[in-house]
Amino acid sequence: MKITVIAPVTFDRDTPASVNEFAPMARSDNEVEVVFLEAGPLSIESQYDECAAAPGVVRCAATAESQGADAVIISCMLDPGLAAARERVKIPVLGPAQVSMHVAALLCHQFSIVTVLERLRPIFMDRAKVYGVTDQLASVRAIEMPVLELEHDQEQAIDPLVEEAIRAIEDDGAEIILFGCTGMTGLAQAVASQLQAQGYDVPVIDPGILTLKMAELFVDLGLSQSKLSFPYPPEKSILG
Repeated sequence: MKITVIAPVTFDRDTPASVNEFAPMARSDNEVEVVFLEAGPLSIESQYDECAAAPGVVRCAATAESQGADAVIISCMLDPGLAAARERVKIPVLGPAQVSMHVAALLCHQFSIVTVLERLRPIFMDRAKVYGVTDQLASVRAIEMPVLELEHDQEQAIDPLVEEAIRAIEDDGAEIILFGCTGMTGLAQAVASQLQAQGYDVPVIDPGILTLKMAELFVDLGLSQSKLSFPYPPEKSILG
């Protein structure tokens, strides 16, 4: 199978460390392709950034399908362009926020999201409402580290992630910790190990890797979004 990971940002720097985590986690029969946008934001930390990224995400999804991809992942926890891309193509398109929130809700009574910036809290609260998991979302916490700073040095995020995770567990009643940024891809084991060492036997969900494994499952089972839910858009000219 072939799965395309869309990093919904432009690329003018070294390949982010989080992106390099996808291929090693894929099955041996899965060819993982990572693509970046030709135009769009350098990072996504707002609904404005999300809107700027969405057109490129849809174009990348269409290109991936035409080039034989079996599934597409949008590597951002705000799921930019998810519904539009699902309308545009027939192959499954998965967003890590939707996938990981639903999986977290399956595995516990309450989960907390630990993300990069406090300003994203209302956006995640809204996503939880749209995805139908508001009752399971205990809290949204942040390490106050911009995405580009996180990508530059992932290791510096581990201690703040552990600290906020403990606060979420003790103060908010969280039973699972869900990373709120795919820039944290690859850090779940380190964070979970530190939590366990301090007496907190709590799962830590890496949404990027989880979504990759879910995409593999969808391809195996021949599942994709319903075209009754996400019908092809009407053919028309788009100016500009």
